[in-house]
Amino acid sequence: MRKTNKVYLTFDDGPQPEITEWVLNLLKQYQIKATFFCVGENVVKHNELFQRIIEDGHAIGNHSMRHERGTRTSLDEYVKSIDEADAHIQSSLFRPPYGRITLRQTWKLRKKYRIVMWSWLSYDYDHSVSTKRILSNAKKDVQSGDILVFHDNIKSFERLKEILPQFLDVVKSKGFSFDVIN
Repeated sequence: MRKTNKVYLTFDDGPQPEITEWVLNLLKQYQIKATFFCVGENVVKHNELFQRIIEDGHAIGNHSMRHERGTRTSLDEYVKSIDEADAHIQSSLFRPPYGRITLRQTWKLRKKYRIVMWSWLSYDYDHSVSTKRILSNAKKDVQSGDILVFHDNIKSFERLKEILPQFLDVVKSKGFSFDVIN
């Protein structure tokens, strides 16, 4: 993906009322499309919001049914969770929660899903990383073709409201456009 002038904005963990709504409104304001890796339980609980993600023209991906940690879950249970989420999400894209997955899980899941990691992590969930540092890292590190990850969850929301608008301005000022992952 590096030979393009595009970056791929992604969000993990939603949909969550208020949080995902805020993100969708901001993306609409900036005329940006993103890819949302959704947790199956959240899709079931907040299906209208999940449908809005799709109606707004964003891409969707599977982030498991209950946000299980792959390295602490058996192969069968992990695959079962992802397939259960797929019944609600219906996407060939999968991102492992916590960015961790075993080799056996990878082999098994690659038969049905495209596993999508990231190349630039925002650290929006990590309160030990200042918002100033996150934005500084974006200015110097974001490159063409990067897959950028933020979180539309409760843990990240206050920081996301501060970081995301500035981040979008930084990335646009670098001459990049945004695209969805297919």
